[in-house]
Amino acid sequence: MNSEYYLVPPHRILSEKEAEKVLAELKIPASRLPKIFVTDPQAKKLGAKVGQIIEIDRGEDGKYYRLVVPAQ
Repeated sequence: MNSEYYLVPPHRILSEKEAEKVLAELKIPASRLPKIFVTDPQAKKLGAKVGQIIEIDRGEDGKYYRLVVPAQ
């Protein structure tokens, strides 16, 4: 889902199967991923739930992954 704001790269929630594949490729558990709060504007816009993984596509810089965590 793209943001209307041009500086925000596209974000999307990975399916469980996609998340398993990414974690296997990275050879890490989900808990080692950088975090994104469930209250983050992009997480809220996507309707993300705690425990899901969000993919951020930064074009030439590659894809980045964030684990959705509860707000603090």
